Amino acid sequence: MEYQDSQPVAGPMAGPAPSQAPSQVASPVDGPALAGTGRTVISEAAVAKVAGIAARAVPGVYSLGSGPSRALGAIRDAVGSADHGAGVRVEVGETQVAVDIDLVAVYGTPLQALADQIRAAVYSAVEELVGLEVIEVNIEINDVYVPGPAKPAVAGEVRPVREAIQ
Repeated sequence: MEYQDSQPVAGPMAGPAPSQAPSQVASPVDGPALAGTGRTVISEAAVAKVAGIAARAVPGVYSLGSGPSRALGAIRDAVGSADHGAGVRVEVGETQVAVDIDLVAVYGTPLQALADQIRAAVYSAVEELVGLEVIEVNIEINDVYVPGPAKPAVAGEVRPVREAIQ
C-alpha cells in the first residue's frame, strides 16, 4: 500500500519528529478528506466488461467473440450466466487503454458504419465510466449472421377430426 503524506513540508527537516503522533485525516466538519491520495487499480476484466457492454448495445451487433468463445457464451446463456467481456481484449496502462473487439454482425448492416459506431460507443463508455484515455479500438468482424427463414407460427398442433366409432 502506498502512502502519501499531504502535509506541507516546512524547512529542511521533512516529516514529523519521532515524538509526535501521526497526522490525522480531516473530518467532514473540518473540511474535505484528503482527495487524490492513494492508488487506484482497474483490472483488465473490468475494462473489458465496460467495452463489451457498450459494443453489444450498438444495433447491428449479433454477438461478440470468435466461434469457440461464442459457443461457450451460448452455454453460459443457457445456464443463466453471461460473460460481458467475451470477445473483448484490453491492454490497460496507467492512464491509457487499448481495446480489441471480435464480433459477428447482422446481415444487412453496413460494416464500416457499424465499426465506427462501436468505436464511438466504446470510446465514450470507457473514458466516462473507467476514467482512462482510450488510445485505440480495433474491431475485427469475423462473421455475418444471416437469419434463417421465418418459421410459421404454430398456435397448437392441428389434428384431423375423426368421427366417433359407434
